[in-house]
Amino acid sequence: MDSTASIMWAVLFGSIGMGYLIYGRKQRRGIALLSGAVLCAFPYFVSNVFLMLLIAIVVMALPYFIRY
Repeated sequence: MDSTASIMWAVLFGSIGMGYLIYGRKQRRGIALLSGAVLCAFPYFVSNVFLMLLIAIVVMALPYFIRY
């Protein structure tokens, strides 16, 4: 990570991902659990802030649109 902004976004998305993980585990919703894991892990691999925001928005919206 090359800037303070990317570190701050990574911390925010990791926190949101942890919330998704806890919710997915308690409610037994696989898509929320998977989204949480992705939100916690992907900031380590993406250093571009705009790409990070785009990926996070898509992943956070997945549990809303995919229901099973």
